[in-house]
This record gives sequence, structure tokens and C-alpha cells, in this order.
Amino acid sequence: MADPKGFLTTGREVAETRPVSERVKDWNEVYVPGSLLPIISKQAGRCMDCGIPFCHNGCPLGNLIPEWNDYAYREDWAAASERLHATNNFPEFTGRLCPAPCESACVLGINQPAVTIKNVEVSIIDKAWDSGDVTPQPPERLSGKTVAVIGSGPAGLAAAQQLTRAGHTVAVYERADRIGGLLRYGIPEFKMEKSHINRRIEQMRAEGTKFRTEIEIGRDIDAAKLRRRYDAVVVAAGATVSRDLPVPGRELNGVHFAMEYLPLANKVQEGDLTVSPITAEGKHVVVIGGGDTGADCVGTAHRQGALSVTQLEIMPRPGEERNANQPWPTFPMLYKVTSAHEEGGERVYSVSTTHFEGDEDGNVQALHLVEVEFKDGKLEQKPGTERVIPAQLVTLAMGFTGTDQANGLVQQFGLELDARGNIARDADYATNVDGVFVAGDAGRGQSLIVWAIAEGRSAARGVDRYLTGASALPAPIRPTDRALTV
Repeated sequence: MADPKGFLTTGREVAETRPVSERVKDWNEVYVPGSLLPIISKQAGRCMDCGIPFCHNGCPLGNLIPEWNDYAYREDWAAASERLHATNNFPEFTGRLCPAPCESACVLGINQPAVTIKNVEVSIIDKAWDSGDVTPQPPERLSGKTVAVIGSGPAGLAAAQQLTRAGHTVAVYERADRIGGLLRYGIPEFKMEKSHINRRIEQMRAEGTKFRTEIEIGRDIDAAKLRRRYDAVVVAAGATVSRDLPVPGRELNGVHFAMEYLPLANKVQEGDLTVSPITAEGKHVVVIGGGDTGADCVGTAHRQGALSVTQLEIMPRPGEERNANQPWPTFPMLYKVTSAHEEGGERVYSVSTTHFEGDEDGNVQALHLVEVEFKDGKLEQKPGTERVIPAQLVTLAMGFTGTDQANGLVQQFGLELDARGNIARDADYATNVDGVFVAGDAGRGQSLIVWAIAEGRSAARGVDRYLTGASALPAPIRPTDRALTV
């Protein structure tokens, strides 16, 4: 353990954010650079000798949290980095983007504020990069086997890195023009600067992983032909089909999926565009959906100069403390104020959109909504609560329904789907097609980045065992494992 009395003597401190007035004028990460390092050792010292570290159960990666907390407390950053990488290929991603179910499961969190596990994690990995402790780990020998990975999100990258280090020759296929999947084009720059992806990609290249961009399997290359070219294939294409809102006026100009809106803003930051074709500048913006993607739209709209931003959520406003039916160590549904919400805008709960209203040119101008409530387990509209709000830009951020089937990938492979429309797989992440495996949201459905990386690591073990008959690669989760929640 770290400091035996740390949890008694030290209060919880989190990363310091830059002033709102400053950060909305740029796209840099919202945190004050270097603000964590002076406090993080004491924060790591709050990790108590709890006997059974339930943070392990909260994290699907099985991160060795008490161990690297101890090293961080002692400022042994090299050892902390080694322990961190023992279970997580990309801690700089999870330390910035994960909602930290580990903290919800922290034993200290039963009656005190939990350990700042995310902040410790990101401090360790940032220090490791600065100190040169993160280096390529090429395999000692090659197996002579080849693997194609379809998709370069966190699941695909984790599988590719694990398989490359196991000695296989791996090529990652990405339909976008850059590697990273939703990490690249779905996460705004202010939430995670893309330099973190770029240097990890360079590490993987140095290890031997090959990357093929602007190639969509199913359209540019027939999936069956790809299977014949490689000894094994990992499908990590994500669950990229956005949930739609089929109400009158949906066809109006200015109503877009979040994943139409966010990538264009990122392309501006990449230098591909001067101005986004879909911009919030000078407009009343409405974001439909109260999750993380919706918050990303809110923060993006602020930086583009929106006149107003309103975020709608059909569910009731969560409480600020655990409900009795969401006990420790489950991941509770709590009212969360992200950095984007700190920057302004209005959040409206328990409302449903009835229709959009447009002008004579077919551009959306207003949104009609009504309050809803649960009755007998069903959502019902409350009469007399209808109202209209201005909206010249509407983004739909209501989640995703499954992997893309329009490109032919599923059909060309001949893959079977489960009852929820995800690609079916067995205990080794293998599909019904010999030599084809699936990892991440394509097989699990929409989930968190930690689950994606864990699935990529587990699927890599299944592929390695298929190719060689045995595997020493770790497999942190089974395909049937689910989050520790209610």
C-alpha cells in the first residue's frame, strides 16, 4: 500500500481546469498543463490497504491500481508505468476518456470521496512519455502468420499491438483517412489532443504494425478475399450506426447526427478544413441526448460561437448521490457536470421531441418538445407541457444501434448476428467463420473505451491460440462479461 494514513490525512483533489473564458477560445485540452504532478503523489497515497481492491472488479482491464498507486506515491515513475502497461495498452486514452468505473468501486468511496484513480493514471503515463519510458517493444521473432484488423479504434489498436508483440505480422485497415477511429474523429480535441494518438501510432509502427487508411472492407476490398489473404482477421469495426429520431421535420437542413457534426470539427483542427461545413456559429443549437457524445457536441458548439446551447434528455435528471438500488461497488447513475457543461448552456430533462419546424427554404428553425413521465413503466407525454425552442442546428446524440452493415462487410464474410444485432462470437471471440474474430463494440454493442481495449486484448489471445495452438497473451474479460452496474 501507499501512505497508511493517507486516506485519513489527505482530501481528494482533482485536475485543475483552465478558466472557461480562456478555454472556449481554443481547442486545447481543458486541464491546466502540469497541474497534477505537484499533488498526485499525495493523492495516490490515499489508496488504502483495503484487503480486497474492488477497483479491480470495476475495471474490465483488471488494472493493478493499488500497485501503481503505491509506486506513484513513492514517485517511482518507471515502475508505475510498467505496472500500468501490464494491463492497459493505452492508459493515456483511458486516463482522459474513461468515466472511471474503478472509482465508483473504490473501497474508500463507501464513506469518503474515492481515490482519484484516473488522475493518477494519466499522470503516470504522461510522466512516462516525458521521461522516455514508453518505447517500442518489437517481437523477438516472427511467427510467419499474418493478421488483418478491421478498424483502428481502441479495440482494433489493442488487438493489433498485442498480436504484433506476439510475433505475428499485423495490418490494420481503417476506412477514414487517419488512424484512430472514434478516438480520432469522435472525440473533440479539447477532450483529448490527437498528439496522444499520433505518438502511440508511431510506437506501433516501430514495433512492426502496418496501417492501411482509406480502405473500407466490404466496399474497397471484398471481405471474403481479405480472409483468403490473411491467416486470421479481427473485426473491430465498432458500432457506428447512429440511433435516429423519426419525427416530422427530420429531413430539414440543419438536423444532423452527432457523428456527422463532430468529425468535421476535428478535421478543422487537423488542418483539412478552414471552416466546418456544419457549424454552430451564430446559431441556436439543440443537442438531443444527455450522454458523453451529447456533451462533446455542447463543448464543440461553445467553441464555434453558438448563440445558445440546449441539451435535451428524455430521462429524468439523475441524483447527485447514489440511489439505494445502486449500492457500492456498482457504477451509479449520477448527475454529471462535464467540462463542456461548465462552459454554459441549458440542460433539460424529461422531455421528448415531437417535431421540427423549418423555414421556407427547408432549414430547421425551431424544435417542438413536450414533457414526459414514467407511468406503469412506460414514458407518457404530460398534456399541456408542449413548448417551442429556437433551433438552427440540431445534433442527434442518442447513441448507436450496431455495426455498419450497409458496406457489405457482414454479408461478405457471412457473419452471424446475435439477438441484439451484434456480431456473434464464442468464448475465444471467434465468429462462425473460421479464422474471423470480433472485438469491441461490433460484438459487444455500444460500450466504454475500457471495455473496448479489454476486448481487443482478449480477442488477441483467441487469435494467437488459433494461429499457434497456445497463447501467453492475457485475456482480461470473457465476451459474456458485463459492467459492474445495475
